[in-house]
Amino acid sequence: MPEFSEGAPNWADVSLPDLAAGQRFYGELFGWTFQDQGEQYGHYTMALRDGKHAAALMAKPDPSTRTAWNQHLASADAAKTAERVREAGGQIVYGPHTVGDTGVMVGAIDPGGSFFGVWQPGTHPGFGIVNEPGGFCWTENLTTDGAAVDTFYRSVFGYDTQQIGDGAQFDYAVYSLPTMPDGPVAGRAGRAADEPAGDQADAPAAYQIYFAVEDADAAAATVRRLGGQVHQEPKDSPFGRMTVVSDDQGARFAMIDLSRTVGEPPAR
Repeated sequence: MPEFSEGAPNWADVSLPDLAAGQRFYGELFGWTFQDQGEQYGHYTMALRDGKHAAALMAKPDPSTRTAWNQHLASADAAKTAERVREAGGQIVYGPHTVGDTGVMVGAIDPGGSFFGVWQPGTHPGFGIVNEPGGFCWTENLTTDGAAVDTFYRSVFGYDTQQIGDGAQFDYAVYSLPTMPDGPVAGRAGRAADEPAGDQADAPAAYQIYFAVEDADAAAATVRRLGGQVHQEPKDSPFGRMTVVSDDQGARFAMIDLSRTVGEPPAR
């Protein structure tokens, strides 16, 4: 079972208009099976890969809200984290809410406009599978205000921020935690407010969640066959062959074949 330090990505769920359609799409794409948590929890539906918790599907609470994947970050005390979010210039959307004995959740928005969740584990620790096909493997915050966002997450979660590239032509930072020495836990991709259309430019400020797949090209083809959209065709990178897509209801995410790496990572 993966272990999650304060500030590490520890859960993800997707808000959808149609839960049944979501199960059909993600069940075929990732080989997920599902467990409906019942009416008491709004039919929040756990997604499992090989019996391990991979993510969850939930019905949109309001038709006007975005159809989107949501990233959650670990907290030992969600109420204290919410206080730090406010002090650092973020907004609290909801919570802290206790969810039975499973944990405590908070919804927040960072200064760059990206929504994220905070999850204080109870009986549900978070991801049961990571860095394997059908499991979470990376997250990055797409934003037009990288400097403010970096400062915010350093203050709230104690991230060590390292810039990759020159910060102008290629504005990308990685976030690490002193308690997790094996490498970065998340990324931040800066985008100019007037960036031309293409790649990530049509995406609003948001976390982009990556799931591992065995074959990025085959996975992109499956997304198309199931009625989804491919925003970025599969391409090689030093971290794996990746593609950016959305499901058949419009929720955007990325997939990556971690075994197929080309080139050297950018210097930090």
